Amino acid sequence: MGYAVAAAVPVTALALLARERVGFVIDLDKNVIAAATDITRANPGLYTVLVWWQEALQPRWAYLVGTGVAAWIWWRHGLKSRAIWGFVTMMVAWNIALDLKYVVQRARPVVTDAVSSAPGYSFPSGHAADSAAAATVIVIMIWPLLKSTAAKVVACSAASAVVLLTALDRVFLGVHYPSDVTAGVLVGSGLALASYAGYRGWNPAHPTDLPDTPEEVDAAVAESDAERADAHTGSAEQPEENPRPWPS
Repeated sequence: MGYAVAAAVPVTALALLARERVGFVIDLDKNVIAAATDITRANPGLYTVLVWWQEALQPRWAYLVGTGVAAWIWWRHGLKSRAIWGFVTMMVAWNIALDLKYVVQRARPVVTDAVSSAPGYSFPSGHAADSAAAATVIVIMIWPLLKSTAAKVVACSAASAVVLLTALDRVFLGVHYPSDVTAGVLVGSGLALASYAGYRGWNPAHPTDLPDTPEEVDAAVAESDAERADAHTGSAEQPEENPRPWPS
């Protein structure tokens, strides 16, 4: 609930400010869009990279990668419940990001000598929301398999870089305002984290769900050893409750 509220409050505030066209938000959005598209217009190479990234991070491709990761951790590592959670969360995030556009109905940026164009409404950015949701879910799905702190840092850094570049791509192409991509990142990552908190709350312990930290590993090993010791002691030393009477 905490993650959901933390994401919903700023997203709702941004939506209201954008919908009501509050002055300072609109001015900031327009000024940033104008400056960003000027840079793109002056650098054809940058434009080519931005268009390529736009296509590569289409929601269908981001979620296809996420689905592949879910299938891999299920079949290769036996993390069935985690894989199902990840897939369902990504599909829900995809639909929520789309539905929010129709709730807010903010028009796309209007740029003189436009760099690019895109259909549909502007708030929140679907690319930003879906990349944030997919990246967050993928990192959470593979987290138990990352054995070292360095591996976890690399995974988080790579996911953050993908989300940041996607957000910048939308602004520098002039198809989304900064407030659109900010809301998109909050929606995608906030929904994924809130969903995972709920998953951890109801999901029962499973032997294939590996502990996340060295401390949990030690605790799991100690608990397993204790259970084996108790079982051995019980079978060898525990007396019968109703022993047979001696023959008379």
